[in-house]
Amino acid sequence: MSFSIIIATFNADKVLDRALKSILEAKVPDTEIIIIDGGSKDQTINIIKKYASDISYWITEKDNGIYDAWNKGVKAATKNWIMFLGADDILLPDALIKYSAFLKEHNKDNKLQFVSSRMQLTDVSGKVLRTHGWPWQWPDCLKTTTIAHPGSLHSKALFETYGYFDISYKSAGDFEFLIRPKEKMVSAFMNEVTVIMQEGGISDSPVGIFEHCKAAIITGGYSPLSAYFYTYLTYFKFRTKKLLRKAGVNAYIRK
Repeated sequence: MSFSIIIATFNADKVLDRALKSILEAKVPDTEIIIIDGGSKDQTINIIKKYASDISYWITEKDNGIYDAWNKGVKAATKNWIMFLGADDILLPDALIKYSAFLKEHNKDNKLQFVSSRMQLTDVSGKVLRTHGWPWQWPDCLKTTTIAHPGSLHSKALFETYGYFDISYKSAGDFEFLIRPKEKMVSAFMNEVTVIMQEGGISDSPVGIFEHCKAAIITGGYSPLSAYFYTYLTYFKFRTKKLLRKAGVNAYIRK
């Protein structure tokens, strides 16, 4: 099995070193690391240069957001399976070993296009808040995203067939890409935690929630009535979760 791990960075000097160390601890033969930097002004580039001998490809230049950066990474990738990690994500030491074993068992006919797993979400202090990630299911995925995208695997062939990420999206471009195949997606689920991710960011925001709705309607062909119903239901849960969190209550409702 061969893996391309892509990280998009921008002023990530406080977290990038930790992420790269985690990848090196998890690295298996035939793994490449690709970093696409958006023109950082802090010490990010120095950290990249520190690990230059372990990085297969990197560039630094202004881009049009994370999906533009990821597209550049996909075009530079040379391996069969592509993984996207945030600069502040932590890849668990046995993640790629487990993926390799899983693929040997479940992809004997080489038809799999997408493999997801689970991730632990933490707060800024590192406290685990919850574990997230369930199988990709069409068309249930149009209601709300239940997969853990960080740490999941995309076959290189998936991009060759369905193109690249739509850079007009700011937070739901990964979801929009994955729903393009609709019911044709050949996916599998590995019920293992592979990544630790800090909760927050634009995907965990009203912007992400409403972009999900947009993609579900435009790309997924979902009924606008149904899409908006589930969007506002998700938004209500989001606001409730934030209010409870402020009160010291860690609440999470999957569906």
